[in-house]
Amino acid sequence: MDFYKYHALGNDYIIIDPNKTDIYINKENVETICSRNTGLGSDGILYGPIFNDGKINLRIFNPDGSEAEKSGNGIRMFSKYLGDVGYIKERTFSISTAGGEVSVEIINLKDGLIKVDMGLTTFQSDLIPVAGERRKVIREPIKVGDESLEVTCISIGNPHCVIPLTNISQERVLQLGPKIENHPIFPNRINLQLLQVLDRYNIQIEIWERGAGYTMASGSSSCAAASVAYELGLVEREVKVHMPGGEIDIDIKPSGRVYMTGVSNAVAEGMFLQEFKSILMGKS
Repeated sequence: MDFYKYHALGNDYIIIDPNKTDIYINKENVETICSRNTGLGSDGILYGPIFNDGKINLRIFNPDGSEAEKSGNGIRMFSKYLGDVGYIKERTFSISTAGGEVSVEIINLKDGLIKVDMGLTTFQSDLIPVAGERRKVIREPIKVGDESLEVTCISIGNPHCVIPLTNISQERVLQLGPKIENHPIFPNRINLQLLQVLDRYNIQIEIWERGAGYTMASGSSSCAAASVAYELGLVEREVKVHMPGGEIDIDIKPSGRVYMTGVSNAVAEGMFLQEFKSILMGKS
């Protein structure tokens, strides 16, 4: 097979398994495959498993061809794929990403229910990164166009900017997303979450992903938004994150580690037709 397609709460990825296809992955091929008009269409590509020194390695690509450090939804989809095709037999295992190693627990493979240890968070500016002197970026005002917004920034292996608001909407995140993502204060660009607290155990978010745009659901965004809400004293440690695509459960441990539990589903598998494959080979 040349590709497998999975989704997690409407966030869809194409898995390219280098052990099963000779398709070469680079920026141009990622853009071509992910195009919803002239390709297969997806929110990104998961390239793996790459086996190295006994480890399972995964490379994650945004639809614009840029490489992402980590993706919570992507890791859950990839974990289900590993179980579906028989790469792993154990309930617990680890996956190495550009954003660090993550531990995975398959709670129910058939239902796609998977728990991921997303690791430790940090609010330190140089580790996110955010420009300027080293500091914790908490409730910090930034100028966006004609307005001033209070942001809290966090890294969970990839960078996030969270803005708590009384009311959030898709229209608002579409307006702010490109401006925040490409704001000069963020040298590597950034993911944006608009956060609305429903109660001490529930939050709602709208998401703009770096390199992808508007997204119905995101695992790492859920972890980031819940962690920021907890840091600001707005919620408890266990939080359900509501998104247009569905819900993810987040558990913030006293150690600072963040655990995410949610579902992922297989959609399709297939071969590229020779005409399309020749385009990809021509760009390798």
